[in-house]
Amino acid sequence: MPGTKRNEPLLYMEEHRVKQDPQDYGLADDVFSIEAFKEKLHIIIVRNDEEGLEFDLIGVYPAIANAFRRLMLSDVPSMAIEKVYIYNNTSIIQDEVLAHRMGLLPLKADPRLFAYRTEESTEAGTEQDTLEYELKVKCSRRRDAGKDQSNFDDIYKNHKVYSGHLKWLPKGKQAQIYSESAVNCIHEDILIAQLRPGHELDLRLVAVKGLGRDHAKFSPVATATYRLLPQIKLNREISGKDAYLLQSCFSPGVIGIDENENAYVKDERYDTCSRNVYRYPQLKDAVTLARVRDHYIFSVESVGALKPDIIFLEAVKVLKKKCRAFIDEIEAE
Repeated sequence: MPGTKRNEPLLYMEEHRVKQDPQDYGLADDVFSIEAFKEKLHIIIVRNDEEGLEFDLIGVYPAIANAFRRLMLSDVPSMAIEKVYIYNNTSIIQDEVLAHRMGLLPLKADPRLFAYRTEESTEAGTEQDTLEYELKVKCSRRRDAGKDQSNFDDIYKNHKVYSGHLKWLPKGKQAQIYSESAVNCIHEDILIAQLRPGHELDLRLVAVKGLGRDHAKFSPVATATYRLLPQIKLNREISGKDAYLLQSCFSPGVIGIDENENAYVKDERYDTCSRNVYRYPQLKDAVTLARVRDHYIFSVESVGALKPDIIFLEAVKVLKKKCRAFIDEIEAE
């Protein structure tokens, strides 16, 4: 962390328990101060790419860290298929299972460009709050398929139904605003069903904006987790066979061994704090394991509609809106 070195509150990972630092009284005697909160709060971006976002949230209460995780999972909206109208389904998949599979297809549509459906909304929806798709696939036998062929791709046509078979049906002026690639499924190779000659699917799909607290299909993140920053301290010199044994007790890359076969802490950040080192009597006293109580390592992986950093910023906006509504209720009383 840039700037002056701070006193890190630690939780010690002993063999059979977690022990708090005797000089750290936790949150019991803390008096909340907005100025102190601003001074302690730090956010450090470690990784931000298409695969995900990793950042450090430092100097906050556990409730605040968990609030961001819950908001990203449950209160940041996304678009998902809500209703499935089945006109024909002669496949072996039951209608309700097929509808459930369609609802879980991740859509690329940006939820910020759409409105929520209201109780007054019509079933058909409008161009502001609804996306509509159709899925029409019929399996048939290829005329040029030989009797000795065993590959289904050579024998049957459309025997596998993928998410790429969905066709967008623009409503109103949607075709002038969005491109088909901006509202279709994020991945075109998601397998929906397998068909055989005579099997047919004819569906109409309606997608709306929703929240993960109502159904998991509306959650914009694949994973949103956090963990406390590990801290590993070697209490004495460890070399030779014991050094390699110590290295095997931790995740790869955490413990390094120099040219003199002495062990050293190489990168403690990605340690899982498994406490395997306590299995070996000769190493029990060699290491002190701890975690920083107010240093959270967040990992966010997006489904694909919104980038991970945008999801976090949207979660901040949701929390701000909730706080504003709560303050307004208190002031009204």
